[in-house]
Amino acid sequence: MKLPCLSLLQLTDLHVLLTPESTLLGIKTEHYFHAVLAHAFKHRSDYEVLLLTGDLAQMPCVASYERILRKLEEYKLSTLCLAGNHDDYPLMQQILNTPQVTCNKQMCIGNWQIIMLNSQIIGSEAGRLEQTELDFLEARLKEKANLFTLIAVHHNCLPTDSAWLDTMTIENSQAFLDIVARYPNVRVITTGHIHQEMNKKFGEVAVFGTPSTCFQFAFNSTEFAMDRTPPGYRIIDLYIDGTVVSTVRRIDTPLYELELDVAGY
Repeated sequence: MKLPCLSLLQLTDLHVLLTPESTLLGIKTEHYFHAVLAHAFKHRSDYEVLLLTGDLAQMPCVASYERILRKLEEYKLSTLCLAGNHDDYPLMQQILNTPQVTCNKQMCIGNWQIIMLNSQIIGSEAGRLEQTELDFLEARLKEKANLFTLIAVHHNCLPTDSAWLDTMTIENSQAFLDIVARYPNVRVITTGHIHQEMNKKFGEVAVFGTPSTCFQFAFNSTEFAMDRTPPGYRIIDLYIDGTVVSTVRRIDTPLYELELDVAGY
């Protein structure tokens, strides 16, 4: 008999712009955000929670977050949102604040809790978990010691093996991982920011990186580099016995219009 599970859909690094037709490095980022959502629901419909793990907007403004909200509301799915280094977190909290779509930091469902941590450093591409975030994490892990835990955070806590990306991990990852190591109920950490798939382990904890809904960074690159790999998303199934099963899926179309000959964005 198949055990019951909680099914999560993770999307990250949307980089939505000022208008739907605006482009970033030749890419209509909003078009691909919509295409990835449609692909995810075409292939599966039993998701219970959607995680948006940062960089929702490249140029944050009321209009960009309102358009994101309207699209999310079409899917009638409980959604938790994190800020990335490009986001305006106070503005996100103001607009992404409905019964369905929130910036709430904790959700408990069945045998699991989801904890959302803010790693944004305003004005920097790097990440850090302030002491208030670390204290929140430890308090929730103590309070819900009977629940298995998924932690979502924008910046990655383990290296990607791309030298330029690894200058922008969580600066105090060790303090974060020290807390995680003390609580065996933590089963998975999932991140955005790296615009690529990553599947690693920290002890018995699965550590995931998830593709962007727009352009992808090239693997194992010393300097900034992208490739035409299609946008994607991650599905995470959390079983009642603590087992975690996750897959990454992508849309079918390579990004032929992507401007590769650039040094950043």
